[in-house]
Amino acid sequence: MSASSRQTTRQDQDAPALVTAATRDPSGVLAALSTSADGLDEAEAARRREQVGANIIDGGRTSPTRLLVRQLRNPILILLFATAAASAATGDVLDAAVIAAILALSTVLGFANEFRAARAADALRERVRYTASVMRDGSPTRVEVGALVPGDVVLLAAGAIVPADIRLLTASGLACDESVVTGEARPVEKTVTAQPGAAAVTDLACCVLMGTVVHAGTGKGVVVATGQGTEFGRIAAGLRSDAPQTAFQRGLAGFSMFLLVVAVILTVSIFLVALLLGRPLLQSLMFSLAIAVGITPQLLPAVVSTSLAAGTRALAQRGVLVKRLVCIEDLGDLDVLVTDKTGTLTTGGIAFSRAVPLDGGDPDEVILAGLLAADQGLVPGGAEAIDAALLAARPPTVTTELYTRLAELPFDHDRRMSSALVASPDGAARLIVKGAPESVFPRCLSQDGDVDLQLDRLYREGARVIAVAEKPMTARSNLAAEDESDLHLTGLLVFTDDVRPDAAGSVQRLAELGVRVKIATGDAPVVAERVAEQIGLDGGGTLIGSEIDTITDEELAERAREASVFARVSPEQKARIIRVLSQQGGGVGFLGDGVNDAVALHQADVGISVDTAVDVAKDAADVLLLRKDLGVLADGVVEGRRVFANTIKYVLMGTSSNFGNMVSASIASLILPFLPMLPGQILLNNLLYDAGQLTLPTDHADPEQLRKPAHWDMRAIRRFMLLFGPISSLFDFATFAIMLGLFQAAPNEFRSGWFIESIATQSLIVFAIRTRRVPFFTSRPSLILVGSVLAVVVIGVWLPYSPFADPLGFTPLPAPFFLTLVGTVLVYLVLVEGAKALYYRHLDPSGPPRPPISRTRLHRVRRRASGFTTHSVDDREGPSAHRVPQLGP
Repeated sequence: MSASSRQTTRQDQDAPALVTAATRDPSGVLAALSTSADGLDEAEAARRREQVGANIIDGGRTSPTRLLVRQLRNPILILLFATAAASAATGDVLDAAVIAAILALSTVLGFANEFRAARAADALRERVRYTASVMRDGSPTRVEVGALVPGDVVLLAAGAIVPADIRLLTASGLACDESVVTGEARPVEKTVTAQPGAAAVTDLACCVLMGTVVHAGTGKGVVVATGQGTEFGRIAAGLRSDAPQTAFQRGLAGFSMFLLVVAVILTVSIFLVALLLGRPLLQSLMFSLAIAVGITPQLLPAVVSTSLAAGTRALAQRGVLVKRLVCIEDLGDLDVLVTDKTGTLTTGGIAFSRAVPLDGGDPDEVILAGLLAADQGLVPGGAEAIDAALLAARPPTVTTELYTRLAELPFDHDRRMSSALVASPDGAARLIVKGAPESVFPRCLSQDGDVDLQLDRLYREGARVIAVAEKPMTARSNLAAEDESDLHLTGLLVFTDDVRPDAAGSVQRLAELGVRVKIATGDAPVVAERVAEQIGLDGGGTLIGSEIDTITDEELAERAREASVFARVSPEQKARIIRVLSQQGGGVGFLGDGVNDAVALHQADVGISVDTAVDVAKDAADVLLLRKDLGVLADGVVEGRRVFANTIKYVLMGTSSNFGNMVSASIASLILPFLPMLPGQILLNNLLYDAGQLTLPTDHADPEQLRKPAHWDMRAIRRFMLLFGPISSLFDFATFAIMLGLFQAAPNEFRSGWFIESIATQSLIVFAIRTRRVPFFTSRPSLILVGSVLAVVVIGVWLPYSPFADPLGFTPLPAPFFLTLVGTVLVYLVLVEGAKALYYRHLDPSGPPRPPISRTRLHRVRRRASGFTTHSVDDREGPSAHRVPQLGP
């Protein structure tokens, strides 16, 4: 095939191809794509995939180049580069070389840690699998989304994420949420009728778009475009900015801005005062720039990335997958967890118990009616879980083969029912409706008064109950919701779902972690209350969905804070509950796995689902559990808090010691006739200290650090800095006095002595600051942290005696200096312990409530693009689709 033909064929796979498909009837579309309603066979699907490539979107996998550029855009590194350039320009080649070496080492360390963390995140995302139900070799099967090709016939049901751009062949009550593409929140009803005058992809009622969600109904369609050729692919390709910030990222940003302000004030002050004292201009500039760099924790991004990556790896081993690294801290930030009941607090193993007919009727007739009205949906965990349990327990005397389904109205969460119009062997047609009793009963003409009593008794036993009703109808090929009226109640179908044996223990463990668990379910209040009682939830009361619709957000916030159970709630009501709870401050998580949970998962600060959930729930979640077990989630909360605790340790130690050292250097530079430390020595000191802290992610966390959520509190960080920074400066000045008064030190000896003292005090102080307890006796650091800290101290002591001493401006020191150094460090550590006790007793207020995380449409696009990027069969990009039939104008 010629290059021009290949180009034309490739263009046919773009958006106009879907518009073209909309102008043709279903048979014409199938013919154009050389396929049939039974789909492709495996061999043909494999051949086409070799030609068009995987059905994936380049959603921004780890790019070493982008990470390196981000490292080099770091303001701290830019400041280092400017300092090196200024040194070289003034002829101070040695200082320029030292600063350049520090610049390179800092960049390499930061890049290596962030790249490793990003690769870990990619590996975790690849473990989340997205599949689609496809006709292959004439039978429905599930394949990975990335394996779809043009011509595949896809089966759609409520809760499915549309895996490609598809022209519909059949549709039954089908409606799609297209907000991720169009921004419109209301579901769009779909049809199979051709649209000859259609122009825009988003106006096609006979097509469904990749990345949108099936809101209700069922359908079947043929794939027209995949991957980058889809409308969703074009939108995702245009999104190159990062996702909205989490609370953890906002805290880091606030901390960085705080340091920037401090650095600017200190640098400008030093520079101006030095000029007023008549110091050389370039020397003053170089020193002030070094002070600005020195006060900043250069490797904070690397420490944070290492902590997050280590945490995600640890959680993955426990069965918790974090889709974005930063979400692990938000997981540890939870104060409230709202969870669905089925499969999380209960076993999820729904089993049919018995049929309760009315007026002494035949139980088999109730079972038969229930099977005839079974939802034909294909989504695991949806309404058909009930149908599967009923089918598995079907008595041999009940047969459905002699009945013909004429029309159906699939289950949706607004009606809470499914209906089917069936023809009996004698040709008579009847409408059978089954669903929640509260939805079915009002549509019945009359019912026995004992039914309400029976229903209440079954609910109190903890059973799940489905009501079945019917009426005669004229045979036809379509149904509407208005037909579900004037029914006659046939009976009740009773199912059981036992409470998980470990649920009570998991809830208790979360309570000990300061996380209050609440239940949100579509089940009856009595059923939910029984489960709450069995797992030991505090009796905070029950709030019913019908009540929620009658009260304001302010009233709901007050009642939701106290309630332990939310029963008979719709998807929108769940989301509203999550929203008002989040607005009260603190972290609110939602755990769900069904179609009706997706909205609440998006609304929560942390959306949590399970690997067996429907695709739309997995897509909406930030965290996936490989097991439906709250105990696993408790592990995630603990790990998230450990990550935050270790990050805060670095922040507190870095700000206090760096602030103290730089204040000391600033004051000394104005008093002494020489610089107390050369710019390169300041930067080297800072880099050595930071490098020693890269092992902080391996450190242990004390139980009290994990017992309750912790939030960023800039007031507490400032108080810590202003208390412990001056203590560090006090001992710096003591060292100055010793070096000048006792040892009569020359400039290089003075710098060497202070360099060693500074490295020793700010490195060893890690052991005191990392815990509220007595170091080593009641709180032991990790062995790796101990080793790295001691290694940094040894290197600092060795440098004045090393071959690098002269280039760095150091000189060997007499032995008595080290005796005074040991005494100084011991007194320093004792004083810090006293100050630490004072701080935690009087100056450590609780942090302010954390504002809720807002979720945006762009965020949803990015997350869904990530799903279609990393969950393909493989990531090969095939050549142009020059031999696959495509739709053209």
